[in-house]
Amino acid sequence: MTYVIGVDVGGTFTDAVLDDDAGTVVAAKSPSTPPDYSRGVLDVLELLAEQVGKTLPEMLADTHHIAHGTTSSLNALVMGNVPPVGFLTTKGHRDSIFIMNVEGRYLGRAPHELQHVLAQDKGHHLLPKRHALEVTERVDRDGTVIVALDEDAARSSIRALLDDGVRAIAISLLWSFRNPAHEHRLRELVAEQDAGVFVALSCEVSPRIREFARNATTIMSTQIGPGLRDYLTSLEDALRERKLAGPLLVMQSNGGAVLASEAPSAAISTVGSVLTGGVVGALALGRQLGHPNVISTDVGGTTFLAGLVVDGEPVRATTTVINHHPINVPTLKVDAIGSGGGAIAWLDAGGNLRVGPRSAQAVPGPACYGQGGTEPTNTDANLVLGILPERGLLGGRKPLSLELAREAIGTQIAKPLGLSVEDAAAAIYAVQNAQTGDLLRKSVVEAGHDPREFVLYAFGGAGPAHCARYAAEVGVAEVVVPLGPVASAFSAYGLASSDIVLAAELSDPTFVPFDPARAERNFADLEKRVRDGLDRQGVRFATVELHREIDMRYTMQLAEVTAPVADGPLDTAAIESAAAAFEERYAALYGAEAGFREAGIQAITFRVRGIGVLPFSPEFPEIPTASSADPAEALVGSRPVNLDAATGFVDTPVYDYQQLRAGHVVAGPAIVEVPTTTVVVPGGSTGTVDRLGNLSIRTSVRSES
Repeated sequence: MTYVIGVDVGGTFTDAVLDDDAGTVVAAKSPSTPPDYSRGVLDVLELLAEQVGKTLPEMLADTHHIAHGTTSSLNALVMGNVPPVGFLTTKGHRDSIFIMNVEGRYLGRAPHELQHVLAQDKGHHLLPKRHALEVTERVDRDGTVIVALDEDAARSSIRALLDDGVRAIAISLLWSFRNPAHEHRLRELVAEQDAGVFVALSCEVSPRIREFARNATTIMSTQIGPGLRDYLTSLEDALRERKLAGPLLVMQSNGGAVLASEAPSAAISTVGSVLTGGVVGALALGRQLGHPNVISTDVGGTTFLAGLVVDGEPVRATTTVINHHPINVPTLKVDAIGSGGGAIAWLDAGGNLRVGPRSAQAVPGPACYGQGGTEPTNTDANLVLGILPERGLLGGRKPLSLELAREAIGTQIAKPLGLSVEDAAAAIYAVQNAQTGDLLRKSVVEAGHDPREFVLYAFGGAGPAHCARYAAEVGVAEVVVPLGPVASAFSAYGLASSDIVLAAELSDPTFVPFDPARAERNFADLEKRVRDGLDRQGVRFATVELHREIDMRYTMQLAEVTAPVADGPLDTAAIESAAAAFEERYAALYGAEAGFREAGIQAITFRVRGIGVLPFSPEFPEIPTASSADPAEALVGSRPVNLDAATGFVDTPVYDYQQLRAGHVVAGPAIVEVPTTTVVVPGGSTGTVDRLGNLSIRTSVRSES
């Protein structure tokens, strides 16, 4: 028996899914254990071992690999919980990260914020100016050294950072992606003074043109790299002690995993790993269910994450945004806000109710956890509204205190607003649904898609409680809550379904048409780097796929669009074909008449994605079929639940998911309790259990279209 295990470490809970080569799929959930998240991983692996009837060492000895994803890095960046880092750059260019181009004013802002220009600012700096220092050197756009590196001055700058307590340094020099020699030498100079200091180089993290984005990407990777390194080293040591046979892999934002020992050097590539797992899982489940267009939504303890599958392929991006800064790494398109189950409700200076982005996380957790948390969260509101059972989560293993939830909401929200505790909880629930709906509108509608053509998948511990509402906000008619054997551990299912994916890229700006031999040289070098990387992963592949692509733009524009490039020897026709593909994709994104070929087309960045396809991946097994649509046999009682402030509390039937069968139809309003999550079926909606055990909710659509 051979196992593949996916582990998703969230800010509040850790999920795991195990698949074997005989088609068995089992899942487990356990509280996360910050600051040492590895304890929670071992806890959840113990639960998996119990389900397969083995000891943990026996199970790990038969494990082909573990694919690991975590929100801890993303959560750290979103909430600003990162250690101080230093930054070294070319003399005269330090202030690029503080000026932020024009982008610093608008990236990551909601439409209503963009309308208030005078209220915008650039106060969201990545680090204080005393930690951003310059070195004397200069390389030109062709990679020629114009000014040699002044090593003595560089040593002084490095010493100043180390004396100020900095233990991680980001190095990003002008045009270093054309000639990285000075960046490599600076890393050696840092090691001369202290070999234990973490160093990230832009030529390795983000070898792309555009100074601000490359600097920001390198700095943010440096902020999370040391913590990721220490955590993965500790976790892998613990797993090896318990006889893990296969490699520990870490999920990346690009839709595939990489060896744990290699992940910290490009830590920023892992920040979307949990959503990536969800999108990969949605892609796999969508193929089983025949859904080519899927909106993947994951509501964990800290974040709300959204991604898309269009025409059977995940939507990719070359850039994403975190905290108003551009992140230049290949990724599945990720949109995220701090609006998870543990998101804290608070009042701003004007007395307006806000939810997130701060989170109570696993420690201290929501007030109702009784672990010292005193601030009200989404989870507390859901408990007061009757959505969550008073007996607690995880089948009662995680007790909840209604009294503490009411006290937190009453003191900090209800009393200041002059509301009852129940009305304040209903307001928190409504704000959560509205702001997650806003993010979906940005992710789907503003990207040019019609949400009525999509099915929404909702997972994570809190997703099923809110999904019908936020789906209705954008006009999606059908929501699928992936339950079956995985329930809220769906992202972990996606991790177990993932292949190994590596990407290599290089900016080499040139005009179309250009010499095919130039592109061939670039692609040959990138393909070698990708193949070498795949060889280092320590797993066997069924096949290896290589995909070539070029980021192109119209001359003098900033908007770049990725175009595929044909395999095999390149000629002029292949270059023209790639340019035509660029124009077609540009028109789809920006409008049929938006392009202007007469301006000329530039090829900016060359990229190769390599996919190491693993021998097997999990599929949902089918569940028994019900004798009729009536789910009465699964009814376990009822309780007052408030799903709408206008109607207040309504006596609502509660169903035990474990007693539901394929074909059962649950009429809303209803609550479906799963050991690891709670599903809300609003009034006017119905939930139907499909052949794989998922609950398909037909929503009452409320659209602005």
